[in-house]
Amino acid sequence: MTSTSTYRCAWCGSDPLSIAYHDDEWGVPVADDRKLFEFLILEGAQAGLSWTTILKKRDGYREAFHDFDISSVAAMDESDEERLRSREGIVRNRLKISSAITNARAFLRIQSSHGSFCRYLWKFVDQSPLDGKRRSPGEIPAQTELSRRISGDLKKRGFRFVGPTIMYAYLQAVGVVNDHEIGCYRYTAIRSKNATVLCG
Repeated sequence: MTSTSTYRCAWCGSDPLSIAYHDDEWGVPVADDRKLFEFLILEGAQAGLSWTTILKKRDGYREAFHDFDISSVAAMDESDEERLRSREGIVRNRLKISSAITNARAFLRIQSSHGSFCRYLWKFVDQSPLDGKRRSPGEIPAQTELSRRISGDLKKRGFRFVGPTIMYAYLQAVGVVNDHEIGCYRYTAIRSKNATVLCG
């Protein structure tokens, strides 16, 4: 799918990992709970760092957190946290490691109450992706009313590292909002496929 000759959003730069992520994943609507959980953990880990840094550590995260199997991460304990703080390949911040486990447990509670995290998340936009219609990077906000609303609700449910700015980046990543620039070749490709998101 990766294209080499068309205009891309300015943020992805020239790094091959960022380009592949932009071309193949960013903004594509996600209905799979495991992937929704993966992006939630990665976006939280990214706080204060570059997204390229996180992409380079993505395989490390998959190895450290059981390929983002939610139940397995939720079952991790203090000894696991201690072990992960000395593990190469992930962000070894104590609070971020702890929050991944805390968030897995909160994620399971949402699955239990809503049937899936997908159903919980996509109900905020009536199951249909939002079209940002951004003409330039400067038009993309750091947070929105929607990200603030979801952030507040998640915090009430016990999630951490889910502030409104992190959550807006999350909504962009999992396709709740299509924030590709209008001139980007992926904007039209994603927009043409956007329809009601069906959750399991």
